[in-house]
Amino acid sequence: MSLIGTKIFRRLLGLTLASCVLAPTVAAAADLDVTAAQIMPGPGSIRFVLYHSADGFRHEDKAFKVLSARADGASASVHFQDLPPGQYAVMAYHDANGDQKLDLRFGMFPKEGWGLSNNPKVMGPPSFSASSLALADQNKSIKIEMHY
Repeated sequence: MSLIGTKIFRRLLGLTLASCVLAPTVAAAADLDVTAAQIMPGPGSIRFVLYHSADGFRHEDKAFKVLSARADGASASVHFQDLPPGQYAVMAYHDANGDQKLDLRFGMFPKEGWGLSNNPKVMGPPSFSASSLALADQNKSIKIEMHY
C-alpha cells in the first residue's frame, strides 16, 4: 500500500470508529399485551387507554394510544405494538353505551366498569405513579381487574 493509500485508509478507519462511538444508540421498541378480566359481558366495548406520562392521565384525549375490544366475554385483550421505552399506565373501561368516554356520576364516580394497570387500591382520583409500569426492550403482558 502506498503512503497516500495508508493515510486514506487510516483516516477512513478513524472516521468509521468515531461514528460508531458517537452514534446514538437506538432503544428497541416493545409490545404490551393487556387483558381486562372480570368483565360483566354486555353491549359496547372495552376501551384500553394507554398513557405515556402523568400529564393528561385519565383524559382520553391526551392518551398515547387507544384500542378497543368486544365486551361480550368475561375477558378482553388488546396488543399495543412498537412502544418506545418508558413509563406507561393503562386505564380500561367498559364503554357500554358506545360514547367513547368513561361515564361518571357526580363528575367523579364511574358509572361503567373500569380498571387500571397494577390494579391499585383507589381512594380518590387514581394516580399515574400507582398505575404505571416500566417498559424497556422486552415485551410485557399485564392483567387489569375490572370493577363495576
